[in-house]
Amino acid sequence: MNDTYPEPAAIARQVYEAYVNKDREAIEQLIADDFHFTSPRDNRLDRATYFARCWPNAHTVDRFDFVHLVEDETRVFVTYDLRTREGSAFRNTEILTIRDGKLIEAEVFFGWMIPHEAPDGKSL
Repeated sequence: MNDTYPEPAAIARQVYEAYVNKDREAIEQLIADDFHFTSPRDNRLDRATYFARCWPNAHTVDRFDFVHLVEDETRVFVTYDLRTREGSAFRNTEILTIRDGKLIEAEVFFGWMIPHEAPDGKSL
C-alpha cells in the first residue's frame, strides 16, 4: 500500500459521504478516470455513464448505516443499509477497488428491502 494515499476503507467512506452530502465535486475527485461500475442492471459502465445514470440517485439518499466495512489490500467489502429521504430502506453489498487514492471499480450486489418483504422464516 502506498503511504501517500488514505487507506482504501477511508476512501470508501468518503464516496458514501459524498452521496449523503450530495457533493458532486467531492465524488468527482474520488472516482478515477478509468472507473467502471457493475450491478445486476449495469455491466461495466464507464465513468461518464455512471455519473449520468447513478449519480442522480444521490438526491434520494439520507444515510448509509454500515453493517460490514472490511478492507483487503486494495478492495473494500461493504454491506450497508441505505435509508432514503422518503423513509424506505434496503441492504446492498459492494466490492470497491481503490488504487492510488481513487475508486477504480465498484461491483454492487442488490440485497433486500428493510423491513424484509417475506415474513420471518418464510419466502415470497
